[in-house]
Amino acid sequence: MTQAAFFVLTALADQPRHGYGILREVEELSSGEVQLRVGTLYGVLDRLTADGLIVLDREEVQQGRLRRYYRLTDEGVQALTAEAERMAAGASAARKRITKGRRAPAPADVKPAKPATGPGLAGGLA
Repeated sequence: MTQAAFFVLTALADQPRHGYGILREVEELSSGEVQLRVGTLYGVLDRLTADGLIVLDREEVQQGRLRRYYRLTDEGVQALTAEAERMAAGASAARKRITKGRRAPAPADVKPAKPATGPGLAGGLA
């Protein structure tokens, strides 16, 4: 799942939203890291609709403009949940690895191995 799709699904997790509302919500959810362009948003919405993860909830005319509101389907909730769990597992693995790496001795603390005195790979002395 792309980052854009993840944030669009997340923006729709609590309530149906129209395009501009989704754009604002994605920007807020990502702390400004993801700023979708309108063309990108509608491409993501078309793909998520085709995949059955979102549906058109309703259309309203406001100030002479048509607003389409989208909402998650049950499949969309399942996909978002699975992706959030996958991301959380990845973050957990990274934190464990980082913590483990901090406990490992730094290269300067590692004593060099003693030179080999026996036969080398070719059978001769090293």
